Amino acid sequence: MKVDVLLGLQWGDEGKGKIVDVLTPKYDVIARFQGGPNAGHSLEFGEIKHVLHTIPSGIFHDDQVNIIGNGVVIDPIIFKTEIDEIKKLGVDLHEKLLISKKAHLILPTHRMLDAASEAAKGTTKIGSTLKGIGPTYMDKTGRNGLRVGDIIEPGFRKKFEFLKAKHKDILDQYDFDYTIDQYEEEWWKGIEVLKSYKLVESEYVLNSFLSENKSILAEGAQGTMLDIDFGSYPYVTSSNTICAGACTGLGIAPGKIGEVFGIFKAYCTRVGSGPFPTELSDKTGETLREQGREYGATTGRPRRCGWLDLTALKYSIMINGVTQLIMTKADVLSGFEKIKVCTSYKTSEGTLDMMPFTINETLEPIYTELPAWSEDISEISDKKDLPKELLDYIRFIEDSVKIRIKIVSVGPKRKATIYF
Repeated sequence: MKVDVLLGLQWGDEGKGKIVDVLTPKYDVIARFQGGPNAGHSLEFGEIKHVLHTIPSGIFHDDQVNIIGNGVVIDPIIFKTEIDEIKKLGVDLHEKLLISKKAHLILPTHRMLDAASEAAKGTTKIGSTLKGIGPTYMDKTGRNGLRVGDIIEPGFRKKFEFLKAKHKDILDQYDFDYTIDQYEEEWWKGIEVLKSYKLVESEYVLNSFLSENKSILAEGAQGTMLDIDFGSYPYVTSSNTICAGACTGLGIAPGKIGEVFGIFKAYCTRVGSGPFPTELSDKTGETLREQGREYGATTGRPRRCGWLDLTALKYSIMINGVTQLIMTKADVLSGFEKIKVCTSYKTSEGTLDMMPFTINETLEPIYTELPAWSEDISEISDKKDLPKELLDYIRFIEDSVKIRIKIVSVGPKRKATIYF
């Protein structure tokens, strides 16, 4: 068996949570491989609407094992809150949730460092979710971090106090007021909750599952255009959101990767600062935001909206080795007079059909205009009932990127999923 990977191809918020939830019955194991509580994976089924931040999106199915991999960073407070909310739905995770001992911990002072750093940037701020993600990954690569496995080792409190003191020294360099006493108290309660779960050497567990022919789906967070190496740097996240991140974030060899499911919206959105070539700062952009309910699942911030960018999409497909495409939020485009798709960029040096090193306001999208559809498609369950204009839109995208679209989502619920 091989590990299938599911990841976002844009700037995040592509609908990964819903699709993981939909695909979970086909797998034995669901494993998150990077990111942290800056992610918000929204699920809707029956009368339930739920947002997950750290826990894998397969958790509401009965027979699957869910693993938080070593590439994830965990805030014990947010983890405890997630567990408490899921318990209210009658779900006990102790038997089906495994946590890598090598996953790093977000400390209260990491969150303070995040806020202080963002405040100091002023108008050049990145748009951080202020969850402490960046400082935690910095400590990880700087070989200072605390890992989940440390919480059951002797001397953990001493390690915590040492790193906390180091962070306070850094915070003293900022003009930033903060308090962490209450937050720290809650953090230690979260540590006790973490201790009650199965803490494992997840790389051994996953490779053992593979040897037993168990099927595994690796779940990514954020999106390719936010990757620390290949995204729109420096307006990116602090981890590798691309397919290669599944190898380092789970301990899986590259040769063990199977299908790569790339998810994209029928249009584009972005949260926070950073370049966005097809952004619409007009009534059309506002309509996309309202019809698509484009507000951050984690922060509540309004998302910036724009037309689909095929140049960026082709880049993401190339970087990830995508084998199957999944398009979400096709229903949001119902009712527009026309749909535009960016197929290349106009620059001072001519037309560009690849992602440039620097993306700025001089980069002008070149659009192809396509017919739209007027009917509501959110209740359609068979592709033969979809409007011709949407089918033409799908074919236009497929012809442009040379990859088939296998699933089209026409609404947030599980059942609003059409297979091609």
